[in-house]
Formats: sequence, C-alpha cells, structure tokens
Amino acid sequence: MEESEKSEELSEVEEKHHDTPEEKPLSRSKTKKTFLKKRRAKKSTTCTQCEKSCTTKQCLKLHMRVHTGEKPFTCDQCGRSFTQKVHLDVHMTVHTGEKPHTCDQCGTSFSQSSTLKEHMKIHTGEKPFTCHQCGKSFRQSSILKEHMRIHTGARLFTCDQCGKSFSQSSYLKAHMMIHTGERPFTCDQCGKGYTRSQHLKEHMMIHTGVRPFTCHQCGKTFLLESALKKHLRVHTKEKPHSCSLCVGRVFHCCNIYMRIRKLTLV
Repeated sequence: MEESEKSEELSEVEEKHHDTPEEKPLSRSKTKKTFLKKRRAKKSTTCTQCEKSCTTKQCLKLHMRVHTGEKPFTCDQCGRSFTQKVHLDVHMTVHTGEKPHTCDQCGTSFSQSSTLKEHMKIHTGEKPFTCHQCGKSFRQSSILKEHMRIHTGARLFTCDQCGKSFSQSSYLKAHMMIHTGERPFTCDQCGKGYTRSQHLKEHMMIHTGVRPFTCHQCGKTFLLESALKKHLRVHTKEKPHSCSLCVGRVFHCCNIYMRIRKLTLV
C-alpha cells in the first residue's frame, strides 16, 4: 500500500515537471530526488503523536509541547507557566495593567487583541454563532454552548449546599450568595446590597428617578420592563391566569392567588 502511494506521488511530481512545454523535462533520477526530498521534508515536520503537519521544524517543536506538557516560560509574578513566550507576554499584562488594544468606537481598552476583536462585535452587531433549535444568535461559541443547555435540559452545575442544579456556572455562583449571605453589589446612595449587578442597576433608578419603560397607550412610565408588560394587560384586557378551582374564571396574576386562598379557606 505504501509503495503504491509512493508511486502515485512520484507520478504526480513527474507530471508536474512535464506541464510546461518550453521547459526541458527533468530526468527520472532528478524527479525521484525531488520527490524524496519533499517526502523527507514533509515527514520531518509531521507530529509522530497525532500526525499533525507543521509548516516548519520550529512549529513542530512548539506543537510537541502539547504532548510533552513542557511549559518553559514562567511568570515571575504568580508562577504560571506557558508553552510559548508570546503567551507569557500576553499574560504579563494582567500584572502590569497594560491595555494596549483600544476600541476606536467607544474607547474601551483591552490587554489582548483577541478580546478587542470579540468586543467589536458589540458595535458591529455580528453574531456568527446560531442555535439550530431556535435560531437565536450569539457573539461567542461558548455562549451558544451554554444556551444549548436550555434545549437539552443539561444542568451541570450543582449547589453543594442544597443540591439545586443550574445550566450555567454564573447562575450557580449567584445562587451560592443565598447561602453565604454575600451581596457584593452595594448602592452608594443608601447602602442596600444585591447579589447581582442588574438588580443594583434597577435599584439605582429609584434614586435617579429614571423610568425608561413607557406605555405607548397612556404614557405611564415604569422602572422595570416586567412592570410595563403587566400594566399593558389593563389595555389589552388580557387575563392569562386561570383559577384551578373555578371553571372558566381567569384573573390577573395579582388576583389569582387571592382567589385561590379565599376558596381554600372557606
């Protein structure tokens, strides 16, 4: 089989040198030498562990560290090691605080060019990673991967305190604050603390007076989008909550619990 492949490759080399009529064809011995030279070069830059082909011997040398685990470049600040010096140089910006890559749209700076590239998608609106289940798109493949757990029902992150599971590590982290009592996001106006930055952001509207959600029917404004959605039912007459004890009776969410409580206490 190997001899057959060699013969086919040798024929290809011969044909290549016969394509141009004005050029004098190479002798078979010279053609064979050219073929063997290329074959040896290819073999010398191919990984013996995974058969990955590299363009140069130096490239192969760097690649082999994936298999050997060699990390010769070590950070003198924290002791973390890297396979390549360029990776160490990028890492050092964590300690120096250097952020040489700046967004020309909003002025935000980053320590790595790859992070800036991801950030630019916010301005361009680019979302190249699309969910084949619902069509929702995302800027990063990692976010799509997390989103897919909604469809698969996978909950890989479990609380060791109460056993509750979550689809994302960030959800578990926020949940753990219930057990620890930690509230890292604090209002600088009144000192009230929250487990999530979004909750603090919503709370700050009380102090600023900002009510960004406006009803297009009557002009009434609200702090939260959920409050606006609930208010719109006044105009649409929608009553989405059915009473399990009264056939055909529907209520607003604020009344359904009162209705059931009243009937169960009778």
